[in-house]
Amino acid sequence: MTPAAPRVLYVTGWCRSGSTLLGNLLNELPGVAHVGELNYLWSNGVLGTGTNSTCGCGKDLRDCDVWRQVLRELDGHTLATEMIGLHNTCLRTRFTQERLREARGLARPPRDVRRVSEVKLRLYTAIGEALGAQVIVDTSKFPAEAAHLMGLPDLRPQVLHMVRDPRATAYSWHRAKSYIPAMSPLRSSAYWTGFNAASEWIARAYPGRCLRLRYEDFAARPAETIGQVMAWAGLPSPGPVTGGNTVRLGVNHTVTGNPDRLRTGPVAIRPDDAWRTALPASSVALSTLAALPLMSRYGYRLTRGEYP
Repeated sequence: MTPAAPRVLYVTGWCRSGSTLLGNLLNELPGVAHVGELNYLWSNGVLGTGTNSTCGCGKDLRDCDVWRQVLRELDGHTLATEMIGLHNTCLRTRFTQERLREARGLARPPRDVRRVSEVKLRLYTAIGEALGAQVIVDTSKFPAEAAHLMGLPDLRPQVLHMVRDPRATAYSWHRAKSYIPAMSPLRSSAYWTGFNAASEWIARAYPGRCLRLRYEDFAARPAETIGQVMAWAGLPSPGPVTGGNTVRLGVNHTVTGNPDRLRTGPVAIRPDDAWRTALPASSVALSTLAALPLMSRYGYRLTRGEYP
């Protein structure tokens, strides 16, 4: 008998918004597995052509028992090149509206998209079997991929849209971080606007299955905000944050993502507003200009003042 597919909680939005930490917190719940930026499994875990091939457990993805089992179920080497190509032709941000139309039954998915659907269902099912998980947290953050998943009822997907002040993300990208290269403030905020605008399209199409979470609220009130996410996602209490702002994280099996995913043991959750004093005025101006269309929607002021 074919095993049932797990439920998928897909995180979208731009990078450096706290999704890795949030995913690892949810990973501490029974029956929940955070798999990191799963989209990069093919390049990092199979072909070895990505930026980092280390699993969250510390082993190389190809040596991790979990991912070896998953890829054996899917004949991963055969699929890797095909899936990377299909992502580029079907799941880039520019395709979000097309994938939404198909998910809502307003257009028939082309053959390539139907192929992606088939593999995605097999992949999530294999992960659920390997990790004993009923809920998979995927922090890949591609809006078109999130839109596509909404059309796969077997996965019962929900989308968590995480946002962070664009100046803070620009400052984070301004510095190279382990295996992740730096990015200019203007480029970071241009991506910030594009990814968040596309995420808004999904939320408008599926208001009951999407939730927005600001990094600033999460960092300031972790127990409260993680509780809200759990209630929305139908995850049972108690949450991983029981008091204060320090949590103890165990081992995870994440694919790429923020290098902090490799941390275990006590981890402090606290706001990071270093950009207010450390980001040069010229970079603040460029970042603000590129992100201006959406900043007020998320409660971000044009000045360096505190958040409401």
